[in-house]
Amino acid sequence: MGRILSIDYGQKRIGIAVTDPLKIIANGLTTVPSGEIFKFLTEYTAKEPVELFVVGLPKRMNNEVSDSMRLIEPFVRALKNKFPSIPVQMVDERFTSVLAHKALLAGGARKKTRQNKELIDEISATIILQSYLESRR
Repeated sequence: MGRILSIDYGQKRIGIAVTDPLKIIANGLTTVPSGEIFKFLTEYTAKEPVELFVVGLPKRMNNEVSDSMRLIEPFVRALKNKFPSIPVQMVDERFTSVLAHKALLAGGARKKTRQNKELIDEISATIILQSYLESRR
Protein backbone atom coordinates (compact mmCIF):
# COMPACT_ATOMS: atom_id res chain seq x y z
CA MET A 1 0.00 0.00 0.00
CA GLY A 2 1.30 3.40 -0.94
CA ARG A 3 0.64 7.01 -0.20
CA ILE A 4 -1.61 9.35 -2.12
CA LEU A 5 0.23 12.32 -3.61
CA SER A 6 -1.57 15.56 -4.42
CA ILE A 7 -0.50 18.08 -7.06
CA ASP A 8 -1.55 21.73 -7.26
CA TYR A 9 -0.32 22.49 -10.78
CA GLY A 10 0.87 25.96 -11.73
CA GLN A 11 2.89 27.34 -14.64
CA LYS A 12 5.77 28.39 -12.37
CA ARG A 13 5.40 26.20 -9.28
CA ILE A 14 3.69 22.99 -8.29
CA GLY A 15 2.53 22.43 -4.73
CA ILE A 16 2.89 18.86 -3.47
CA ALA A 17 1.17 17.15 -0.55
CA VAL A 18 1.09 13.50 0.54
CA THR A 19 -0.83 11.31 2.91
CA ASP A 20 0.64 9.34 5.74
CA PRO A 21 1.12 5.61 4.94
CA LEU A 22 -2.36 4.82 6.33
CA LYS A 23 -3.94 7.49 4.11
CA ILE A 24 -5.61 9.30 7.01
CA ILE A 25 -3.91 12.70 7.09
CA ALA A 26 -2.81 15.04 4.30
CA ASN A 27 0.52 16.80 4.85
CA GLY A 28 2.20 19.48 2.77
CA LEU A 29 5.44 18.16 1.32
CA THR A 30 7.08 20.83 -0.83
CA THR A 31 6.82 23.14 -3.80
CA VAL A 32 8.68 22.28 -6.98
CA PRO A 33 9.44 24.44 -10.04
CA SER A 34 7.17 23.24 -12.86
CA GLY A 35 10.09 22.24 -15.08
CA GLU A 36 11.42 19.90 -12.39
CA ILE A 37 8.20 18.07 -11.48
CA PHE A 38 8.89 14.80 -13.30
CA LYS A 39 12.41 14.58 -11.90
CA PHE A 40 10.99 15.16 -8.41
CA LEU A 41 8.19 12.61 -8.85
CA THR A 42 10.59 10.00 -10.26
CA GLU A 43 12.89 10.39 -7.25
CA TYR A 44 9.99 10.45 -4.77
CA THR A 45 8.25 7.36 -6.18
CA ALA A 46 11.58 5.50 -6.11
CA LYS A 47 11.75 6.08 -2.33
CA GLU A 48 8.06 5.98 -1.36
CA PRO A 49 5.28 3.86 -2.86
CA VAL A 50 2.54 6.04 -4.35
CA GLU A 51 -0.79 4.42 -5.22
CA LEU A 52 -2.62 7.48 -6.55
CA PHE A 53 -1.95 10.97 -7.90
CA VAL A 54 -4.62 13.55 -7.09
CA VAL A 55 -4.45 16.62 -9.35
CA GLY A 56 -6.36 19.84 -8.77
CA LEU A 57 -9.11 20.42 -11.32
CA PRO A 58 -9.63 24.15 -11.92
CA LYS A 59 -13.32 25.00 -12.15
CA ARG A 60 -15.33 28.19 -12.38
CA MET A 61 -18.27 29.06 -10.17
CA ASN A 62 -20.68 27.74 -12.85
CA ASN A 63 -18.96 24.32 -12.56
CA GLU A 64 -17.25 24.57 -15.97
CA VAL A 65 -13.51 23.97 -16.17
CA SER A 66 -11.44 27.15 -16.22
CA ASP A 67 -9.07 28.34 -18.95
CA SER A 68 -6.07 27.00 -17.01
CA MET A 69 -7.29 23.49 -17.83
CA ARG A 70 -5.54 23.86 -21.21
CA LEU A 71 -2.25 23.84 -19.26
CA ILE A 72 -3.20 21.03 -16.90
CA GLU A 73 -4.46 18.55 -19.54
CA PRO A 74 -1.03 18.12 -21.20
CA PHE A 75 0.55 17.76 -17.75
CA VAL A 76 -1.94 15.04 -16.76
CA ARG A 77 -1.33 13.19 -20.05
CA ALA A 78 2.43 13.32 -19.45
CA LEU A 79 1.92 12.19 -15.84
CA LYS A 80 -0.10 9.17 -16.99
CA ASN A 81 2.53 8.32 -19.63
CA LYS A 82 5.46 8.66 -17.23
CA PHE A 83 3.75 6.70 -14.41
CA PRO A 84 1.33 4.31 -16.17
CA SER A 85 0.89 2.11 -13.09
CA ILE A 86 -0.28 4.99 -10.87
CA PRO A 87 -3.85 6.19 -11.48
CA VAL A 88 -4.65 9.92 -11.65
CA GLN A 89 -7.76 11.41 -10.04
CA MET A 90 -8.83 15.00 -10.72
CA VAL A 91 -10.35 16.89 -7.76
CA ASP A 92 -12.12 20.26 -7.75
CA GLU A 93 -9.67 22.89 -6.55
CA ARG A 94 -11.98 25.90 -6.33
CA PHE A 95 -11.15 28.23 -3.43
CA THR A 96 -8.02 26.33 -2.37
CA SER A 97 -5.81 29.43 -2.60
CA VAL A 98 -8.37 31.45 -0.64
CA LEU A 99 -8.59 28.70 1.98
CA ALA A 100 -4.79 28.54 2.16
CA HIS A 101 -4.62 32.29 2.86
CA LYS A 102 -7.35 31.97 5.50
CA ALA A 103 -5.50 29.08 7.15
CA LEU A 104 -2.36 31.19 7.38
CA LEU A 105 -4.35 34.10 8.82
CA ALA A 106 -6.06 31.87 11.35
CA GLY A 107 -2.68 30.46 12.33
CA GLY A 108 -1.36 33.94 13.05
CA ALA A 109 1.15 33.99 10.18
CA ARG A 110 2.85 37.30 9.55
CA LYS A 111 2.16 39.24 6.36
CA LYS A 112 5.49 38.19 4.80
CA THR A 113 4.65 34.52 5.40
CA ARG A 114 1.16 34.96 3.92
CA GLN A 115 2.74 36.41 0.77
CA ASN A 116 4.96 33.34 0.27
CA LYS A 117 3.46 31.89 -2.93
CA GLU A 118 5.37 28.62 -2.57
CA LEU A 119 3.79 28.07 0.84
CA ILE A 120 0.34 28.93 -0.56
CA ASP A 121 0.82 26.33 -3.33
CA GLU A 122 1.88 23.66 -0.83
CA ILE A 123 -1.08 24.41 1.45
CA SER A 124 -3.40 24.38 -1.58
CA ALA A 125 -2.14 20.90 -2.51
CA THR A 126 -2.80 19.83 1.08
CA ILE A 127 -6.36 21.19 0.94
CA ILE A 128 -6.97 19.38 -2.38
CA LEU A 129 -5.73 16.13 -0.87
CA GLN A 130 -7.70 16.54 2.35
CA SER A 131 -10.82 17.24 0.28
CA TYR A 132 -10.22 14.02 -1.66
CA LEU A 133 -9.71 12.01 1.54
CA GLU A 134 -12.94 13.39 3.05
CA SER A 135 -14.89 12.59 -0.13
CA ARG A 136 -13.86 8.92 0.24
CA ARG A 137 -15.29 8.63 3.74
